Amino acid sequence: MNTILPILQVSTDFIAQLVGYAILAIIVLALVASSIKIIREYERIVVFRLGRFVGAKGPGVVLLAPLINRVNKVDLRERFLEISRQTCITKDNAPADIDFLIYYKVFDAGQSIVQVQNFVGASVGIATTTLRAVVGDIPLDELLARREQINNVLRAKLDEVTERWGVKVTSVEIREILPPKDVQEAMVRQMSAERSRRATVTEAEGKRASTILVAEGDKQSAILRAEGDRQSAILRAQGYSEALTTIYGAARGVDAKTMALQYLEAMKALGASPATKFIFPMEFTGLLTRVQSWIKGSSSEGEGKE
Repeated sequence: MNTILPILQVSTDFIAQLVGYAILAIIVLALVASSIKIIREYERIVVFRLGRFVGAKGPGVVLLAPLINRVNKVDLRERFLEISRQTCITKDNAPADIDFLIYYKVFDAGQSIVQVQNFVGASVGIATTTLRAVVGDIPLDELLARREQINNVLRAKLDEVTERWGVKVTSVEIREILPPKDVQEAMVRQMSAERSRRATVTEAEGKRASTILVAEGDKQSAILRAEGDRQSAILRAQGYSEALTTIYGAARGVDAKTMALQYLEAMKALGASPATKFIFPMEFTGLLTRVQSWIKGSSSEGEGKE
């Protein structure tokens, strides 16, 4: 029994030592883990050593002395801030509801932590104040048309303030502008009237173009018909000329005997007709005399040859 007690005492002391070593190892591992920071490409950590700003570190693996350093992580990616609908009074004292978006990104991680406590709240305050000031100088009729100008003015004003905070305002975009309800109804009526006017103008221009095209077609058709008639007349005249030339050439080759034969043929045709009265021209007697002489001449020529 006396020998068992020392053994138990030794075992208890050994276990206590092991527990102590384990606790010490855990503490050391915890300190080592807290001193190693893995920073992503789009992140930076702002280091404060014993409360004093040291600087921004990252990306990659960053080693920090434990216990004496405190860090704040900052995201460098571009983000947006949504400004809820704000009621602004225009230059002509008309209310208008406007909401917009602010796009920004941190370019100096240290200044974004040291210089401003609540960037979102500060930006909303500056944006709404600037918006009311800008809209107050613009009449309601020009408010919708000058949307881009309002965006540029808001961006410039915000950028002047946020630059000292290490934040860059990249863009400001107005999403919606809602004028009073009666103004909206008037705008709808105006747009309807404008569409009707454009439809009427378009229809009139279409009719005008159609009339011009029809007139041009009639003109071309008349020109073509006139050209066809002219060509036809020219061809007919050429035909008459050629016919007269042919007749004239044939007439030049006709002698007195041929004419006599033609007269005899005509007399034969008259004799075959049922008519009882005939009228002969004065030249017919002379023709008969010529025929007799031709017959006598032909007879004498025949006797001579015999």
